Amino acid sequence: MRQNLPTRSNTPDLRDVIAAGTLTAVDRWLHEIPGSWRRSEQVDDLTDAEIRRLVALLTPQTARELFDSIDTPAVVGVLEVLPPVVAAGLLDALDDDRSAEILRGLDDDHRQQVLAGTGAVRSATLRGLLSWPQDSAGSRMNPDVASVSASMTVSDAIEAIRARAAETTLGEGDVLVTASPDHRLVGVVSYLDLVLSQPHTLIATIMDPEVVSVSALEDQEVAARLLADHDLSAVPVVHDGALLGIISADDVVDILEAEATEDAERQGGSAPLEVPYLRASPFLLWRKRIVWLLVLFLAEMYTGTVLRMFEDELSTVVALTFFIPLLIGTGGNTGTQITTTMIRAMAMGQVEMRNILRVVRKEVATGVLIAATIAGIAWVRALTLGVGEEVAITVAISVVVIVLWTSLVASVLPLLLNRLGVDPAVVSGPMITTVVDGTGLIIYFTVARLVITQLGAG
Repeated sequence: MRQNLPTRSNTPDLRDVIAAGTLTAVDRWLHEIPGSWRRSEQVDDLTDAEIRRLVALLTPQTARELFDSIDTPAVVGVLEVLPPVVAAGLLDALDDDRSAEILRGLDDDHRQQVLAGTGAVRSATLRGLLSWPQDSAGSRMNPDVASVSASMTVSDAIEAIRARAAETTLGEGDVLVTASPDHRLVGVVSYLDLVLSQPHTLIATIMDPEVVSVSALEDQEVAARLLADHDLSAVPVVHDGALLGIISADDVVDILEAEATEDAERQGGSAPLEVPYLRASPFLLWRKRIVWLLVLFLAEMYTGTVLRMFEDELSTVVALTFFIPLLIGTGGNTGTQITTTMIRAMAMGQVEMRNILRVVRKEVATGVLIAATIAGIAWVRALTLGVGEEVAITVAISVVVIVLWTSLVASVLPLLLNRLGVDPAVVSGPMITTVVDGTGLIIYFTVARLVITQLGAG
């Protein structure tokens, strides 16, 4: 007989599952709530007592499905209220790379207690993954990967793969080939070649020595790009030539999503949250945003200094003030468009420092077209306001110069910062707007001095 769960707004609630207290209720909830964020949200709403009751209902299979699907902070929240031995048992249901990712979210003491509750071999594996820098390829790899020795025959290799099939990641692509004694990665051999070759053929004679791999110390995004660019099902992770593990295509989605989220937050002038937005407290949001807001606030102070420098011009030709928001806004918007495009192109590996001259030529040429279009509209707008021919010409010329200046700065700055090891995402949005605001005012009033007869006479 099919068991019906009570629902709220036609959505099964995890508290109802816990109240039902059956394995079937858990299975049905997982089936009817497939979305990661909806599962995470309901897990977050549980009390400590409810979390313990939920864990008691989980089998290794449902524990794996649940903790693989919800976000890492939600899993960490569950483990923090459980005894270390119970938490270690739950992690045993997960792959090594996922377990290591979760363990990084625990405080040091709790992490060590959970590791102590795992078996000696598993504990050593997890400690090895945790030893690599966060967000490196080594921290995201799965160390349980099938490989064969170059000295094996085809029949021995097939038997070795079969023997380890249950405990390693076979993948859908090629079989990795290593050489003793240091487990050095020396090539790959396809499953098709294994099937078609004679049983006594040596692997070394049919393998392909050209292998795309990534260093364990390389950034995880580099590994993801390699896998995507070469259309691989997995990319081997090596250190000093030795095979350590693989990063699979499934991992790439998570890596690219995390990197895209981080870049988007930095482009808005905020440090990455590292937790889902709804779980972030007002204090955490303040802490992540205030540093850059203060930096931008202090940087914006120089625009007041610029206005003070041209106080006489403003008092003589009051109409100049009408167009200040228009001009600095145009400069900021132009810069934001360019930096956003540049940062994305750099992240995709389409633009490097050696392309800087091509980038500058392209963006300045585009800036000429944009400037001519906006300058014409600005000139007409100024005339319709009745501010006079000289002010209209000043506004039009200033638009052209500001757009071209912004195009130059915005196309060069991300590449220069990247060369200096600074995340170029921080220059977009608020930062580029801040830089352009003051310089745009200087350009505007300098042009006004040269064009407007009344100011020139002064």
